[in-house]
Amino acid sequence: MLGNLNGWHLVIVLFIVLLLFGAPKLPGLARSLGQSMKIFKTEIKSDKADDAPADSPKSDGPVDPSTKP
Repeated sequence: MLGNLNGWHLVIVLFIVLLLFGAPKLPGLARSLGQSMKIFKTEIKSDKADDAPADSPKSDGPVDPSTKP
């Protein structure tokens, strides 16, 4: 879908964004977008870290070989 975009399309999209938000608001918009991406990445990393130990079996002490799962 995005493979059909060339340089002129990008210029037009940037011009429309500039018209919609105005020049003074763009730095704040970019800052909030960056903060949102940073939060999203940390949440994804913490979610993966939570999933990793759950996959491996945990043992609180010695394993009794007579009990079979």
